[in-house]
Amino acid sequence: MKAPFWEALSDADRAFLQRAGRMRSFRPGGEPLTFEGDDSTHVIIILDGWAKVISPTHTGREVVLAVRGPGDLVGEISAMFDSRRTATVRPLVPIRALSVPAVRFKAFLDENPHCWWPLMATVVDRMGELGNRLRVHAGAEGTCRLAHLLVHLAELSLRYTEPGPDGRVAILPPLSQADLGSWVDASRETAARGFGELRERGLVTTAYRRVTVLDLPGLRAFAAKCADA
Repeated sequence: MKAPFWEALSDADRAFLQRAGRMRSFRPGGEPLTFEGDDSTHVIIILDGWAKVISPTHTGREVVLAVRGPGDLVGEISAMFDSRRTATVRPLVPIRALSVPAVRFKAFLDENPHCWWPLMATVVDRMGELGNRLRVHAGAEGTCRLAHLLVHLAELSLRYTEPGPDGRVAILPPLSQADLGSWVDASRETAARGFGELRERGLVTTAYRRVTVLDLPGLRAFAAKCADA
């Protein structure tokens, strides 16, 4: 898992983008960072906070596709290629972000070609996440898919926080069990059963919009074993 785009830039690169853009704030229940189908006019860099990437199905149900956190780019592909947004990005907590017009972001890359590497690393990392998701979904049942997702989210959270003294990892994006269930294409009931099994095994604890991984090596081992079963 690569460092977020913003962290991979130099101080001078970050200063350049700050001059090119403007600071914005987003709050849960308010305006999304991007809205699926909109024309692309800017790139957003999350500086603080967490957001979920969602898209509706033909039945109107929202499916969680990913989360974005501090340092992550949002809307970069559609803005770079002047296409419509392919997903909605909603804040999970108050977010502070830098909004850069697409034309200025492209000029930034032209003037600083070394910054293409962090951008491409972001794209490749996300393609890898998608490939892993499709592979797990094709060959694993609900609890196993949930375990794989929680491993991914625990590793993501370790970008920003240290594990507890007993090895616990608090998952930072405050997702509901319904969000997590939709991410792994599981019903609310299937997700609830999956969490029940993982709690019984002593691998996780849960509370309202909060999941803590108690034993990350054990959760990795469980996810690997059930995927091979």
